[in-house]
Amino acid sequence: MKLENLTPHAITIRAQDGTETTIPPSGIVARVSTTDEVVGTCPITGAPIVQRRFGEVTGLPTGGNPCLVSALVLSAVPGRAGVYAPDTGPTAIRNEAGQVIAVTRLVAA
Repeated sequence: MKLENLTPHAITIRAQDGTETTIPPSGIVARVSTTDEVVGTCPITGAPIVQRRFGEVTGLPTGGNPCLVSALVLSAVPGRAGVYAPDTGPTAIRNEAGQVIAVTRLVAA
């Protein structure tokens, strides 16, 4: 069984022993549709304030094969087994420009 990367970019995971595994994109990108409803206006800037709702998720494998997805897709499928996102929080490895170059953990749905 392999971990399928359903994002458009390679994801590098660094194990505790320093070993790195880079998972290339599979060519399939999992997506979630969203709808926005204007619920008000910002009293300071006048910008519309919207409430976002998740809709249909597409591109996830059937049969429970484990996969990597974006944090947005992950949040739309809470509790779904085998769906993970890279943890880009404080444990992520970043370069001098602050870009994530590897993660040390995955977040489960």
